[in-house]
Formats: sequence, C-alpha cells, structure tokens
Amino acid sequence: MKLNIAILPGDGIGPEIMKQGVAVINAIAQKFNHQFSYEEALVGAVAIDACSDPYPAATHDVCMRADAVLFAAVGDLKYDNDPTLKVRPETGLLAMRKQLGLFANVRPVATFDCLLHKSPLKEELLRGADFVVIRELTGGMYFGEKYQDNDRAYDTDVYTRPEIERILKVAFEMARTRKRHLTVVDKANVLASSRLWRQIAQEMEPQYPDVTTDYMFIDNASMRVLTEPRFFDVIVTENTFGDILTDETSCITGSMGLQPSSSLGEHTPLFEPVHGSWPQAKGQNLANPLAQILSAAMLLEHFGLNEEGALVRQAVNASLDANVRTPEIQVDGGAPYGTREVGQWITDYISKA
Repeated sequence: MKLNIAILPGDGIGPEIMKQGVAVINAIAQKFNHQFSYEEALVGAVAIDACSDPYPAATHDVCMRADAVLFAAVGDLKYDNDPTLKVRPETGLLAMRKQLGLFANVRPVATFDCLLHKSPLKEELLRGADFVVIRELTGGMYFGEKYQDNDRAYDTDVYTRPEIERILKVAFEMARTRKRHLTVVDKANVLASSRLWRQIAQEMEPQYPDVTTDYMFIDNASMRVLTEPRFFDVIVTENTFGDILTDETSCITGSMGLQPSSSLGEHTPLFEPVHGSWPQAKGQNLANPLAQILSAAMLLEHFGLNEEGALVRQAVNASLDANVRTPEIQVDGGAPYGTREVGQWITDYISKA
C-alpha cells in the first residue's frame, strides 16, 4: 500500500516521540513492503514563532493532500503563563480540527496487566476494563460565542441536530463492532444542549435495536469510570465533557503516555496521543513514546492494515513485559530506558518478528 502521511511534531516532547512513531511506521513498511511517504509541517508554538499562526495555511495544505495526519502535541510554558495572550498553541489544534472537519475523537481505554499496579485504582476494579470514549470535537463551548472583560465572561454551549446526529451515528456503529453497549453521557437535568443530545439519541435508538443504550449524567459517569470501568463499552459525549472524561481515564491505564486516539470526520483522519507537550521534559529523553506508537497502529488499522497494527501492538506489549519502559512506568530497580531506547527496542522487535 502507498500512503502519504502528514507529520506534525508540534512542541515540547512532540518531536522526540514523533521520531519514534515514524520509525515504527518505517519498520512496518519495510517488513510488509509498503510505501509510506511523509511531509512535515509546523503547528502550535513553533508555528507561532515562525509565522505568527498556530495552524498556518501551508500546514493545512499539507494535511489536506495527505492520506492521514500523524500529530504529536502542542503547548509551551511561555503561552501557558500569560492569560492575556490572544494567540495560543492550542488555538492551532482547534483550528486544525475545525478546518479538517474532524468531529469524532475516538479514544480507546484498555488496561495492561503488567501495569495495573501503576494505577491509583484497585487492581480488582481494573482488570479486564476495555472501552472506547467518542468525544465530539467541533461544537460546544470550545467553539461557541465567547466574551470577556474585567468583570464578566461567558462561553456559549451550542449544538445543532446535524452535529449531534453524526457523532451519535459513529458511536452506535462502533458499539455494533464491540459489545453492543452504548452509554450517552450528558447533563440533561441542567443543560438545554444536553437535553437535545438525549432527545436525538432516543430518536435514533430504534435504528440500532441490537445495541443496548443507556444514559448517564456527566458527574455520575466521572465517578463510575473510576469505580466501575468494566461497565462501559462505548461512551459518547460532547466536547467539554469528553475532554475531561478522557483525561480522567489515564488513571485506568496508569499513564497518559499509553493512550492513543484518532480524530475522524470530513477530510483527512488524524492520529495522536492524548497527552500534552510536557515542555518541562523537552530534550531530556524522558517522554513515553508508546501513545504515539499506538496512534501509529491506529493509523495503520484505519486503512485496513490490521496485521501490521497487530504487530505494533504486540511489540508494545512485549516491551512492557520485558520492562523496557520510560521512568514513569518502570518497575522499581528496572533498567533506565528513555524515549529513544524504548522506540528502538520496538522497531527492532518488529524487524525481527
């Protein structure tokens, strides 16, 4: 297969983990005789520094002519610490999602038996947890009308029927490929936008009689994700709730450095780790590359390269079992491995498999 992949390393640890993700894809290409080409572009703080735009038109052009986007992370302390700035690295991420029409963020949450002890939760609650959170990406408060002065501010939470229907369709259809259980998370007891979500979901239920659908308020869902993670199969929710809920799920895996995601929609699909840019660790060879590598596996699987994706996952699992891990998930007394060393071990495994 031939694929043209846009590479957006971004800021902080982004370039370091991206290098390992691309190395893994190259190892797969060589082993399975694929032809993957790459085109790199700027996004985030590095793009602001270069051209005063966190998502330049040139970067959008690269993404639009690619078959897929592999993205790392954006964010820089010099922007985080100044609340008066109008242009921020994260604005580029929102603009990219909007311009590419990426309305569905898919975040799988699964446990690794050898890492259950790294979670703050009890092992008996975690073992066997395996669910997917589908977050709406282009609506809600993040994109609604905003206002701020010294004494008053607001963000409007706006959703339309077509926006809700298309994300629910993704969720119902994904539930059909899994355990046929969908949980719609909202705040319908308080928010009008949530009541529309629930109304439309109930209207669509009869189209999917093979899927068991239930409804849960976000506060209850936030608790049950941590106390009953095995209850869930597919969760679908709006933008703000999904942002918070998916960060919370890092308590299940034991590290945000283990969580990949995909963003799907109208144009080029995008694949990215869920963690941030961790600018404090930039250049220190500390960052966990596994979420970036697993995002590459999701990219491969999106194009039907399931055997290739399975090999990447097998290599990741083997590295964890062999205690080839970055510091935040390493066992006590384990050998020191950095970003480069973990990535190299995985690419070697793929090459020798």
